[in-house]
Amino acid sequence: MTITRINLIVLCLFALPNLSFAEEDHAAEHGEAVFHKVRLEVGYGTTEGQATKEWDLDAWVGNDLNRLWIKSLAQRTGQHTEKLDVWALYSRNVSTFWDLQAGLKTDIGPNSLTSLVIGVDGLAPYFFETEAHLFVSEKGDLSARFKQRNDLLITQQLIVQPYLEASLYAQSVKESNIGAGLSKAEFGVQTRYEITRKFAPYFDIRYERKFGETASFAKKANEDVDNFVGLIGLRMFF
Repeated sequence: MTITRINLIVLCLFALPNLSFAEEDHAAEHGEAVFHKVRLEVGYGTTEGQATKEWDLDAWVGNDLNRLWIKSLAQRTGQHTEKLDVWALYSRNVSTFWDLQAGLKTDIGPNSLTSLVIGVDGLAPYFFETEAHLFVSEKGDLSARFKQRNDLLITQQLIVQPYLEASLYAQSVKESNIGAGLSKAEFGVQTRYEITRKFAPYFDIRYERKFGETASFAKKANEDVDNFVGLIGLRMFF
């Protein structure tokens, strides 16, 4: 064995531990480091001549592969709470732009209800942020929610975000005045001005409509089938 070969073997033996440490550093930097993000939107406005208040919270902690998500959405019109729910989800990255999620959602109110959740959250082609979830309630009712939104940059700070959300049910839930099929959909546009990336006032206007049996239940209860909602608010990142 020549001197050159001996030197090469010795160099490799010394390099192997360093390569191992480099791999650990790479894993820590790209897969194992723990991060977090909180997005909170708080809005106040009007619908059908009544004051309405909302919050929309998305928060997660974890790494590039595994995350714990907490979500909450609340809507209150006049003296009536339209919606108040809290989600707790485990999220696992399954491809470059998509996470598979599973967990629980609790609707809080006079008729509190907990549901098992499974779904996906990710970025569809053309930068459409997409959420699609299935729910199985503790009573065995099956439903689904689909939501998409897309940021359109007018300038680096002025951003227009159209969004669409639809809710579907596999069966009627009469105690909640919900019919089978497409029960409700809403289309809106949020316009925000990012003073910084973490702080942006916004104006939001959307159109909501009930469909099918859900619309029939609303008419029998002398409720509106559709309405417009206008909000001003703040969007914050932490």
